[in-house]
Amino acid sequence: MTTMNGTLDHDRYCAEVLVESDRFRQTIRGADLKATVPTCPDWTLEDLVRHVGGAYRWAAMTVRTRATEMVAYEAVPEGRGPSADDPAALDAWLDEGARLAAGAMREAGPDAPVWAWAPGQPSGFWPRRMTHETIVHRADAAATTGAAFPLDPEVAADTIEEWSQLMCLLPTLRPDHPLTTLLGGDRTLRLHATDTPPGAPADWLLDFTGTAPAYRHSTEPATTTLQGPAADLLRVYYRRLPVDTPGIEVTGDRAFLEEWLGMAVFG
Repeated sequence: MTTMNGTLDHDRYCAEVLVESDRFRQTIRGADLKATVPTCPDWTLEDLVRHVGGAYRWAAMTVRTRATEMVAYEAVPEGRGPSADDPAALDAWLDEGARLAAGAMREAGPDAPVWAWAPGQPSGFWPRRMTHETIVHRADAAATTGAAFPLDPEVAADTIEEWSQLMCLLPTLRPDHPLTTLLGGDRTLRLHATDTPPGAPADWLLDFTGTAPAYRHSTEPATTTLQGPAADLLRVYYRRLPVDTPGIEVTGDRAFLEEWLGMAVFG
């Protein structure tokens, strides 16, 4: 497995962890923490917050200790957050976790050997992953609270880039994953972001015609094309917005897009 290169640099990813953590906290501030998250209906908003805050501390410990195998969640200090029903304490815990993660990742640099659940990835995997983890769960929080979802198109494009890489990795991690049933036909899926700045990727072609999924930056015709502003495009791609969201356009075989979206999940 080659390194899952991002389109931003390591320092930018570490900074974005803090930017996105602050935006996440703003999105949930004053909200009913017992509200159900519509895009993760098994979770309340409090569950979502504890998931994100615990992930920060888990990733921080993984990188700080240069772990060579998966760190047990139970071994992470304060990994579950404050026990009291105290929104202010939960907010402070979330903020501290993000700062612990960003500090550990900055100190490690991008090339330190460390365990990651995607094989063969150095420490630079983690700030990028935690940036996008926060972005996607901020989308969950925004769906719950009705808050706005501001996002730099350049960062949104990298979120799409990473998800494309992970979707191509899935059959390696899980050979029985449903996505493997799409392989060997003649279908491709293209995403086009309409607002990315010069130098950032704007097109991704996911190719299922071979024995393994692959993607490339290409404007060639595809079985199905999904296009729109990058922030909305990534939320549809991650199944956080419906396909018929205003501003999103689908051309070609819509049934294939729906089939792909139904399978494109980890877990």
